[in-house]
Amino acid sequence: MATLLNILSLNDQKADETVDLFPQDQFIPLLEILTTVNYYTGFLEGFEHWKIKNNRGKPQPEVFFGGIIGYGCNIGIGKMGKISKNLNPNELENIVNWYFTTENLNQANDRIIGFLNKLKLPNVYRKWPHLTHTSSDGQKYNVRGNIVFASYSFKSSGKDQGVSVKTFIDEGQRLFHSTVMNSAEREAHYVIDGLMHNEVVQSDIHSTDTHGYSEIIFGVTHLIGISFAPRIKNFKKQHLYAFIIPREYRELGYSILPRKKINLKLIEDQWDEILRFVATIKLKHTTASQLFRRLSFYSKQHPLYRALKEFGRIIKSIFLLQYIDQLELRQAIEIVLSRVENTNQFSRAVFNDRNQEFPHTTREQQLIADSCKRLIQNSIVCWNYLYLSQRLCEMDSDKEKQRLVQAIKRGSVIAWQHINLQGEYDFSPDHLSNNWNFRLPEILELNVS
Repeated sequence: MATLLNILSLNDQKADETVDLFPQDQFIPLLEILTTVNYYTGFLEGFEHWKIKNNRGKPQPEVFFGGIIGYGCNIGIGKMGKISKNLNPNELENIVNWYFTTENLNQANDRIIGFLNKLKLPNVYRKWPHLTHTSSDGQKYNVRGNIVFASYSFKSSGKDQGVSVKTFIDEGQRLFHSTVMNSAEREAHYVIDGLMHNEVVQSDIHSTDTHGYSEIIFGVTHLIGISFAPRIKNFKKQHLYAFIIPREYRELGYSILPRKKINLKLIEDQWDEILRFVATIKLKHTTASQLFRRLSFYSKQHPLYRALKEFGRIIKSIFLLQYIDQLELRQAIEIVLSRVENTNQFSRAVFNDRNQEFPHTTREQQLIADSCKRLIQNSIVCWNYLYLSQRLCEMDSDKEKQRLVQAIKRGSVIAWQHINLQGEYDFSPDHLSNNWNFRLPEILELNVS
């Protein structure tokens, strides 16, 4: 374990050095990032009028960019319209009302991710050439006002209400899904929702931290064809399960013993219901989180719940043994989880206004704001890949090119220090004048007692 920690510490140090690979003498405006990425990916084509299904008379790109930044940076649409030059506030409000839906924003994000699939550079982050390793993690946000969907959680939000945003990312650091959930809900219930979200990123192995796993998730992910590989806190307290009683293993001289025997009859009796449950998820008739929520309404002694948990114990036991035996697997899990944890910092940097609180009163609005934030993040990741790829193309020496590839591989393309996320300031003479003419003598004599 000490060796693993040393390796991870070294990776963290080198990740910081990746920042030096990007422009050091200038800051790229966020609007320029969006314009450039849209030019190459056409992500604005994903925005369709929710009533008129054609693009005739579609507004200009800058209005969409204003809406994306207003939502995604948490500035607010009203404020964005008032502080922006050459942006009509009424037109901006109209665009948001008619074009900004979760479906459109998911299509826009998928267009960027689909474009990144065509690039070669993201492949340097793959641990295994023919497998896609993804990860997910939740991040807590406070909300303003009395919102039904939010909940009180002193651990995450103090005395305020909060929600949790669960983000999914792959090895190439593409943010392929995110959702907003009640902070009191278990994150594990939403893991399969993200894995089944789209066809752009097909996960083979998925990792979460302790909050994102349960024995049922082990079983269901196995049945949908994905290996579940979480990082489990207090690993030494975990228990193994087997098909024969523990005493027989003890008599055979095994040093690692299971805790108890698997109840095969329970699984066999409920096997048809288990397959029906999984088929419903695979066919996307409903989401896994909705099914899990419905199961949780019943008693924990519900036969299907117990059977899914019992089957999951088989898969979990296999994983625990692999986790003990394979250093490479442990390293891979830590690396992908460090990526998604870095993404949480990235999210805070983008969603920076209003004290990083959701001002929106409905979950639908929160999903739109989060999807815009993810669209900005994917655009930055895409721009970074284009920039680094261009640098590689301009190198004449194979040795220098390989050195840069290794530096990229050791670090991360989730970098934003070279990007101006805070807007631009105009210091021209017209903007340096005092137009308010405050009546200072009267102000100083003001009696407010």
